[in-house]
Amino acid sequence: MGAVLAAVLGVSLVGCSSTGGKRAEERAAKAAAEGRAAVNTPRWTFAMVTHSGDGDTFWDIVQKGADMAAKKDNINFLYSKSDEGQQQAQLVQAAIDKKVDGLIVTLAKPDAMKDVVAKAVRAGIPVITVNSGSAESKAYGALTHIGQDESIAGEAVGDELNKRGRKKALCILHEQGNVGHEQRCAGAKKTFDGQMQNLYVEGTNMPDVQASIEAKLQSDKDIDAVVTLGAPFADAAVKAKKTAGSKAEVDTFDLNATVAAGLKSETLGFAVDQQPYLQGYEAVDLLWLYRYNRNVLGGGRPVLTGPQIITAKDAGTLAEYADRGTR
Repeated sequence: MGAVLAAVLGVSLVGCSSTGGKRAEERAAKAAAEGRAAVNTPRWTFAMVTHSGDGDTFWDIVQKGADMAAKKDNINFLYSKSDEGQQQAQLVQAAIDKKVDGLIVTLAKPDAMKDVVAKAVRAGIPVITVNSGSAESKAYGALTHIGQDESIAGEAVGDELNKRGRKKALCILHEQGNVGHEQRCAGAKKTFDGQMQNLYVEGTNMPDVQASIEAKLQSDKDIDAVVTLGAPFADAAVKAKKTAGSKAEVDTFDLNATVAAGLKSETLGFAVDQQPYLQGYEAVDLLWLYRYNRNVLGGGRPVLTGPQIITAKDAGTLAEYADRGTR
């Protein structure tokens, strides 16, 4: 059992008297890199259904983590998405109809997801929630939640803005109805000593995002910080700042290769990393552990993957991983 779990979890057993754990870890890593399973458990099917819209690089990273864990754990992995709550619920129902062996869902729009998640639980399908919905996860019957506490992440942003001497900030919400986004901005407003305003934009229309931020910066020259809630929107904010002639610092939630480069060049101030690769990887891995050994992590509390404040001094170290699409 110890060798199997070491292979699955990648836990180093160097401190033990035997090198068997290290060898098992190496075999598991090699098997995963070659697309082979590191275990001989049944070929279970897990489905992940998220609230991602098209072109959101954050969810590409989540998928990569989930795919890697699925290969290692001999899992048939299915992925689907919709940024419309009702459609996302329909996709979850489709997974239930397929009688999947495990289900991973996001609860960005919890009211739309409540009934269908309950159906999955009643059908005996273990459910793990990721990224959004930590407050609702346990009540809806999920085994655990993996992600960051959005309110705490927002509070970390407010604290960082204070350290940087900012006085008036703009929080850009790119998906109306997403409770996690509201929590981020509310958390930042709670701890920020200055003024914090929300700006709602149409996240599926990037030219509109840029134009909306530009107009706001042009009309209010006192804004000295812009906080976007996703990595793709940071670039739009940087462009809007330039065309508006603003001196505001642009900061963002989430990390990708473009954000890492922006931090390194200091066109961005800081990023809040919630480690999306880890969210996908651990969700699949924990479902496997539950099916195999009835293991559950968290003790009734969310398993946190963030927040971590990333600045220019961290960007060089993380750039390699961001370039390959895993950070």
